[in-house]
Amino acid sequence: MRVYYDRDADVNMIKGKNVAVVGYGSQGHAHALNLRDSGVKNVVVALREGSGSVEKAEAEQLKVVSPAEAAKWADVVMVLTPDEGQAKLYNDDLRENMKDGAALAFAHGLNIHFRLIEPRPDLDVFMVAPKGPGHTVRSEYQRGAGVPMLLAIEQDASGNAHDLGLAYACAIGGGRAGVIGTSFREECETDLFGEQVVLCGGLTSLIVAAYETLVEAGYSSEMAYFECVHEVKLIVDLIYEGGIANMRYSVSNTAEYGDYVSGPRIIDDSVRARMREVLDDIQSGRFTKEWMLENAAGQPSFKAMRRRAAENDIEKVGAKLRAMMPWIAENALVDKSRN
Repeated sequence: MRVYYDRDADVNMIKGKNVAVVGYGSQGHAHALNLRDSGVKNVVVALREGSGSVEKAEAEQLKVVSPAEAAKWADVVMVLTPDEGQAKLYNDDLRENMKDGAALAFAHGLNIHFRLIEPRPDLDVFMVAPKGPGHTVRSEYQRGAGVPMLLAIEQDASGNAHDLGLAYACAIGGGRAGVIGTSFREECETDLFGEQVVLCGGLTSLIVAAYETLVEAGYSSEMAYFECVHEVKLIVDLIYEGGIANMRYSVSNTAEYGDYVSGPRIIDDSVRARMREVLDDIQSGRFTKEWMLENAAGQPSFKAMRRRAAENDIEKVGAKLRAMMPWIAENALVDKSRN
């Protein structure tokens, strides 16, 4: 595994390019603003007419154009829109409009790895994937630091795709922390697996099941929330800071002993088998096919699941308890009014 830093990159390669950032969500705002602040003079944000993000981008003095206009103008097009709409975006607005020899870039490998997008052969195709949300990419950059990033090359039509991608990564702060070389396949499949099995699917399902188990046993919903939701941050922060051993060093002996004897009862061989099933669904493309079909149908199941989850009692109790802790809002990572 090769790790690159600012000293390994020629950031002037990206400073001299016309760069279009398509999308202005969590990652989009961070990329556009960090590029601008790194001295990339020609940066535009590409948004569809009527997008609610137009006003936010223009408030930062960024020029906003349509995706088709951006494609005709740009030397580098970074696609930061939701996965499910990228193939249509490419086919409708980018494919026929991009300059010969331009670069098409992504922050996630799904559409390229699973061939939802078949890029023109004359294009460089690279990925710069920050390992953190856009809010952190921006805030770390502003304080003179950065978050680690992944770099992958799918097509190298120009012979300079790697150097250009590395320059881009360093211009948004990645070279300050480290840019790790990988492939579209590795990034895509490990990212989907981590999201589904641990970070989003596994963790939230574990939290909700534990909360409901305590409430069903007669304990108060407030106590269940504190023990199964609120204190997750403490444990995650300790692991984030120094690994699992750091967490076990910091908690009580009672908690550590309970970790060893009860954790394997919850995450046993049957769970590992289902993890392998999830990984197989990802590797085979079944998950991606199912997700794209869901989108083609207008997301009925997805929206229903989202609605049911939002109506869970855990959300109501959590909102009430978080109102008693104003420091949480004061240090919020998400500011919906800005991005």
